Amino acid sequence: PARHFDTRTTEPISFFLSGLEELLAWQPDGNDDFNVSAVPLAKRQPPLHSKRPRTLVCHDMRGGYLEDRFIQGSATRNPYVFYHWRYIDIFVYFSHHTVTIPPVCWTNAAHRNGVPVLGTFITEWTDGQKLCEAFLAGGEEAYHAVSEQLARIAQHYRFDGWLVNMENTLSAAAVANLPRFLRHLTAQVHSAVPGGLVIWYDSVLQNGALRWQNELNEENRVFFNACDGLFTNYNWKEEHLERTRALAGPRHTDVYVGIDVFARGDVIGGGFDTDKSLRLIRQHGLSAAIFAPGWVYEHLGEENFLHNENKFWGSLAEYLPTHSICTLPLATSFSLGMGTSRFLAGKEEEAGSWYDLSAQDIQPLYPEREGRLSTSCCLQDAWCGGSSLRVQGTIPPGEEHVAIRLFSLQMPAPPKLFLTLLYKLEGPHPDKFAVALELTTWDSGTCHEGNVTSLPEPNSRHHPRFLPAPPPGLAKLLADCNRGSHGWTSRCYELDLQDCSLRDLSLLVSRHQPSPQETPFTCLLGEVRVLDVASMAASPAQVQSLMASQLWWQ
Repeated sequence: PARHFDTRTTEPISFFLSGLEELLAWQPDGNDDFNVSAVPLAKRQPPLHSKRPRTLVCHDMRGGYLEDRFIQGSATRNPYVFYHWRYIDIFVYFSHHTVTIPPVCWTNAAHRNGVPVLGTFITEWTDGQKLCEAFLAGGEEAYHAVSEQLARIAQHYRFDGWLVNMENTLSAAAVANLPRFLRHLTAQVHSAVPGGLVIWYDSVLQNGALRWQNELNEENRVFFNACDGLFTNYNWKEEHLERTRALAGPRHTDVYVGIDVFARGDVIGGGFDTDKSLRLIRQHGLSAAIFAPGWVYEHLGEENFLHNENKFWGSLAEYLPTHSICTLPLATSFSLGMGTSRFLAGKEEEAGSWYDLSAQDIQPLYPEREGRLSTSCCLQDAWCGGSSLRVQGTIPPGEEHVAIRLFSLQMPAPPKLFLTLLYKLEGPHPDKFAVALELTTWDSGTCHEGNVTSLPEPNSRHHPRFLPAPPPGLAKLLADCNRGSHGWTSRCYELDLQDCSLRDLSLLVSRHQPSPQETPFTCLLGEVRVLDVASMAASPAQVQSLMASQLWWQ
């Protein structure tokens, strides 16, 4: 069927549904298997329902379903990618089709990084009005059928819920049923999808008129009360935020104040002034909805996209609380799910552009310190996948080393950890530097390293012991210990901890000789792994009932 496969190449593609008939006729189909997310939503700290203000990103690019619709990837040059997952809470895939099912590659990448993904249910213009009247103006049977289908679709494709956007006027009969529909949809999604969400867009009022309010008020509060959150329109001023905060009460973090990065209409700031809008939103303790951050790609062009993307998100970092990883193992090659070549074990296996967000790895924090430190993607060289992480910075005069925070962690430390690192020093004097990993733990009276007699490190900083060879029994898994190739250096470490909680994983770059001058360095990171020894020693479960379908032999 044309919906599931590209008519030109026969490759499997992600798709949307148009109109009420298609939505109600939808049922799971064997051709659907490619579209089901294969990556469960990773746990992270703090969890979504904590009372910290959140950040939602709404991805709206040229109508959607572009190169990202190709489930098995494409040979796209300079594609759009998103990778600042540590800084956001919710990802919405938006298009103007009635039922936007997020392309599975986005769900896979977001889930791997602990971010839930919402599709969009939208009605617009005259056709939208007719559609709404058809299912809302009658009895509960009609709107129950719609909410049950939407919940089944999210459950089947394994994404996490819906943004509901009705941009058309509604009759008195239809608007009277709208809060009931939202309540039923929210209940259905919550029961079908663990941690599922339904968010309402600020458009229709309780009298059925279409008038954007740019705030939570008595005209739209009935819809906010019927679901998990409100995404406001973009043309707000500070007084709107004050009124919203007062009316929302304890649910103030369930209001996502809209910021249009394209700065259309009368807005506080978009583009590289988006931070002005975000600062005000945070001053009032509200959540933010960043709409169309693809502005960086569409407006500034694709050639210098990765540099501009880091600049854009770096400018917002002060107002974006980050998330911590809370489960092991942690293993990443930093690949963005794209590249100009494919690498394996440090060797270029295949030249040529490629794009497949399902192959994106767990992404780190991207720390930036003006003039002192930058972290970015390097497409020219990698250990595995399409890219490595380039860390550039300077060691200040008189200092021995700098620590670059890669991941925030929040979990009890297992008694024994193995850590592995693959890196490559660039620049004229690589032999001037030493590179290692550093783990910090939360300060507590009980936490200590190794045996009880060893003194605790100041500030709970732990420098894992270098392992010249992998221990017996783990030789296969840690085969690369100290056996780098193609210019990459491989290192393995071990660390024994008692009664500790892990806090940060950092890269430590030191110089061998102290110097009164600042010393610049560039280091590529090819892979980092943090492994719990006890769980690695256990035999993995045997794979059972393996089946292959939809094979195409070439």
